[in-house]
Amino acid sequence: MKKLALLFFIATIFICCKNTTKSVSDKITEDQKITNPIVKGYYADPSIVLSKGKFYIYATKDPWGKEDLAFFESTDFKNWEEKTLNWPTKQACTSPTSNDSMVWAPSVVKAKNGRFYMYVSVGSEVWVGVADAPGGPWQNAKEDNTPLITKNLFPEYHMIDAEAFIDDDGQAYLYWGSGLNWVNGHCFVVKLKEDMVTFDGEIKDVTPENYFEAPVMIKRNDIYYLMYSDGKVIEDTYKVRYAMGDNPYGPFEEAETSPILSTDSDSITYSPGHHTIFNKNEQDYILYHRHSPNSPESIDLLRELCVDSLKFNKNGLIENVQPSGIKAF
Repeated sequence: MKKLALLFFIATIFICCKNTTKSVSDKITEDQKITNPIVKGYYADPSIVLSKGKFYIYATKDPWGKEDLAFFESTDFKNWEEKTLNWPTKQACTSPTSNDSMVWAPSVVKAKNGRFYMYVSVGSEVWVGVADAPGGPWQNAKEDNTPLITKNLFPEYHMIDAEAFIDDDGQAYLYWGSGLNWVNGHCFVVKLKEDMVTFDGEIKDVTPENYFEAPVMIKRNDIYYLMYSDGKVIEDTYKVRYAMGDNPYGPFEEAETSPILSTDSDSITYSPGHHTIFNKNEQDYILYHRHSPNSPESIDLLRELCVDSLKFNKNGLIENVQPSGIKAF
C-alpha cells in the first residue's frame, strides 16, 4: 500500500511539473511574438535605423502620403511611440520643377562621418536631409535648399524611391527610379562623395529583369543583392523580387527564387512590397507594407507595416518569405 501511495505521489508531481512547464512555455510564446501589422494605422514604404539600443522607423502616411512623414521609436520593436519630424515637409521640399505629389518613401542611413542622411521623395523629386540624431532636427543637406534629383532629370521615368546603400568600405551609393503609368520602371545608381550629396561619377542604368520600383541593396558574402518591387501597388500583382551581382553596378541577374514575397492565398498578405532589410542578432529581417484588409484593390491606399524573417539557403539564394511575424528580440 505504501508503495502504491509513493507511485501516486510521484505521478502527481510529474503531472504538476509538466503542466507548469506548459503554462510557462505558452506564456513565453505569446509574450515573445511580434505580430503583423507592427503598428496601428496606415503607413507604407518603411525605412529603419537601429541606433543606441533603439529602433526608428520612417514611413509614408497613407493614403498616398501627407504633408510630412510618419516617425516611430521603440526599444523592443513591440511598443512604438509616434513622434514628429521637423523635416521633410511638402512646404519645405517644393521646387519649380516639383509636381503635387506628397511626402513619400524615406531612406535613412548613418554615414561613415557619423551623421544621418535621409533621401525622400517629395513632388516626384528626391530630396536629401541631414541630422546628427535619428529624430533630428533635420535640414536640407544642400546649402541652396534644392532637390538632389529633379523631376525632369530623366523625364521618361519617375524620379522617386531613392535608397542609400553603404558598402563595407564606407562608400555610399544611391539607387532610385520607377516607371510612369505603371510601366517602364528603371533603376539608376550613382556613387556618392563623402558629403553624401555630391555625385561621384556618372549615373548608371542598372535595371534588372522585372523591375518596377523601390530598389533596396544589401550585401552578403561578397554578393550584391538588388531587391525591388514589381507589379501595380493598388493590385495583388505587387511583389518583392531580387537580382544578384558581384559589384554595386551589376550587371544584376534575377535569381531563380525570385519573387520571394507575393500576395498570399489566404488574402492576409495582399500586395506586399516596397521594403527594407535590417539585421539584428545576426538574423536578417524584411520590413515592408501590405494592403490593410480595409483597403484591398483600392486606389485610396490604406497600407500597414509588417515584419518577417529573411532567410538564405546554402547557395546564397533568398528563400520565400513566410508572412507570420517574428520572435521578439
